[in-house]
Amino acid sequence: MASPKITVIGLGYLGATHAAAMAELGFEVLGLDVVPEKMRKLEQGHAPMFEPGLEELLRSHVAGVEGSSGRLRFTDSWEEIGAFGDVHFVCVNTPQKHGEYGCDMSYVDSAVESLAPHLHGPALVVGKSTVPVGSAARLAARIAELAPAGAEAELAWNPEFLREGFAVQDTLHPDRIVVGVAGPRGEALLREVYATPVAEGTPFLVTDFPTAELVKTAANSFLATKISFINAMAEICEAADGDVVKLAEAIGHDDRIGRKFLRAGIGFGGGCLPKDLRAFMARAGELGASEALTFLREIDSINMRRRAQMVEMAREALGGALLGKRIAVLGATFKPDSDDVRDSPALNVAGQLHLQGAQVTVYDPKGMENARAVFPTLGYADSALDAVRGADVVLHLTEWAEFKELDPAALGDVASSRHILDGRNTLDPVPWRKAGWTFRALGRPTL
Repeated sequence: MASPKITVIGLGYLGATHAAAMAELGFEVLGLDVVPEKMRKLEQGHAPMFEPGLEELLRSHVAGVEGSSGRLRFTDSWEEIGAFGDVHFVCVNTPQKHGEYGCDMSYVDSAVESLAPHLHGPALVVGKSTVPVGSAARLAARIAELAPAGAEAELAWNPEFLREGFAVQDTLHPDRIVVGVAGPRGEALLREVYATPVAEGTPFLVTDFPTAELVKTAANSFLATKISFINAMAEICEAADGDVVKLAEAIGHDDRIGRKFLRAGIGFGGGCLPKDLRAFMARAGELGASEALTFLREIDSINMRRRAQMVEMAREALGGALLGKRIAVLGATFKPDSDDVRDSPALNVAGQLHLQGAQVTVYDPKGMENARAVFPTLGYADSALDAVRGADVVLHLTEWAEFKELDPAALGDVASSRHILDGRNTLDPVPWRKAGWTFRALGRPTL
């Protein structure tokens, strides 16, 4: 029996990675996106964003690239997508609505409306986008209404759990696969698609639609809660002159708590956690269960307060005034090993400092182009050394490995004043203080 043919609709961070991974697993894959520039890059074997290992994977499989398997092609034709695929993965964006907490479902709805009329034979449409609970049932009914194949065009929900910086690994070797299905055919097809990771021991969890939709938002909410908890403890440590790093280490030894996501700093950002948290709250309200998630509002509030606290620490380090002061910001992306600056705490802090009159110069190993597009009025340097040159204070705001290897003495030679603030609690204070720097970090004693 021939392997199912796969389409991937939406070729952003999630979709491009998923398409390349499906080709790596041996499937014939056809991808579709509505952004021509993105499609041109992909057709040349170039990733539309920085993600470790993704470009190499694309070049191994994109048709027309020398030495590739040719299993991955691209099109802008919905008719071709419908005729080609047995399994259609919908990987489009679900951003936060402008001016609201709720999720903007317009891209998902548009994808279904465009695809379904071209489903003339048996097909499985698989949602991977993060959506409000209840969306899958609505979309399944819409597919049944629009698809010429009728009941033979089914829906399944298969949430993604990718970590930026580890997306290729997380797709090829996931820690779990969750599928919400309406019947045995959908489950059987997805077991075939994921046969390789399942054979490696990846758990395959079968649920109903609502549970599959809730898994992603519940997981992200739990991670956000853990991050904000340790940042709340950092606030207490700052008030009581305690050390949040030692505190996190001590409680992390408890197996019930664990060490992961217990590093205090300027908080979480990116394209998932903040908007998923808010969309979850909004949906709970629509369901009449708003009280169940009121604690998430405080989680969000704690997260945003840490950014403001870093601005105040910079102000304090500069003697109480930001106007005209030169500030070096190391990091622009919301996390390392990514070029993603969406809702980046680092870039948000840099922007706040700039708006309050400081002269801010930013350096990031991968995020400079995206940062410039968001904050063109900030200064940008080609290296950490150039960013620090003439600075009155240095802020470490994204935990790139490159920054851990910096030479404090060499940076001190070009800085105007040796003040550094560690907003990620990943720098070793000893060599910095030995080189004459005043070193401060969120939630840690001054000395």
